[in-house]
Amino acid sequence: MKKWLGSGMLLLTAIIWGVAFVAQSVGMDYVEPFTFNFARYIIGAVVLLPFLKLGNPSTGKKSTGDKSLEDDLKEQNAEVKAKQKAVIKKSIIGGIGCGFLLCIASMLQQFGIMYTNVVGKAGFITALYIILVPVLGIFLRKKTKPLVWICVVISVVGLYLLCVSDGYRLELADLLLLACALFFAFHIIFIDYISPGTNGVLVSCVQFFVAGVCCMVAMFLFETPSFAGVLKAYIPILYTGVLSCGVAYTFQILGQKYVEPTRASLILCLESVVSVLAGWLLLSQALSIRELIGCVIMFVAIILAQFVQKEELADDKKSLQMVEEPANNR
Repeated sequence: MKKWLGSGMLLLTAIIWGVAFVAQSVGMDYVEPFTFNFARYIIGAVVLLPFLKLGNPSTGKKSTGDKSLEDDLKEQNAEVKAKQKAVIKKSIIGGIGCGFLLCIASMLQQFGIMYTNVVGKAGFITALYIILVPVLGIFLRKKTKPLVWICVVISVVGLYLLCVSDGYRLELADLLLLACALFFAFHIIFIDYISPGTNGVLVSCVQFFVAGVCCMVAMFLFETPSFAGVLKAYIPILYTGVLSCGVAYTFQILGQKYVEPTRASLILCLESVVSVLAGWLLLSQALSIRELIGCVIMFVAIILAQFVQKEELADDKKSLQMVEEPANNR
């Protein structure tokens, strides 16, 4: 039952994120990119504030009347508080780093969506981060499976059909979205690096605040923000701030507690498919047959990339067992 509940949460997350591409496109009819992202990230951070204490261990202990037990409890409480401080410190530092990467990735995505005429393309190009993560693992001295390179080749073929026009060149929007996928891959790798010993909700909340502040600075430097424009774009801003940032992120955390990583990634990558359907249903944006074939080919590459993740998890389990077996024999 819990697996079905978790899968349902992840599916809802993919749907929310897929429709968010439409909201981002519509929002820029009224406000400029930095203004839009500033508003939605600040809202997203505020939405997560009530959930910050989730998962924090309790430090309170009842008095027993026994002095020796009281001393032991005081020492335990001190240790717990010290660990909590360390978790908070690491979470804040990690959140700041995540915030900078998220800001760069999201702004590249926002400008890419602004310059493209079909939001579905943005969804599929952004989803390439799933393939880029294991490729970038080479620079972290991680072994890259042959299947990864097959996925890369397949995705390049799909990208060619989806993006390359008759002039045999990529459009500016496509280049921006490719750079966006690269920075989202950096973002995921960085989260993987800092995630042990951190509070996931706090990391996310801090990263949203940092990304929002960075966008605010850029907004005043490069744009002319209008309160009237923000009011006109309140529906897209609230959707991406409350649902895409706040609710979807929370559902992702809860869903992944009950669903294995490979299956979770498979469900979440459906956001690219949802973005195409949402663009068609809500904005009447249709892809050509050539572009649809490109989407299908890229989606196959994204699905195959999940099997790489599954193999890596299996390898990690085997290595862990090899380490634990000698210890158990002592």
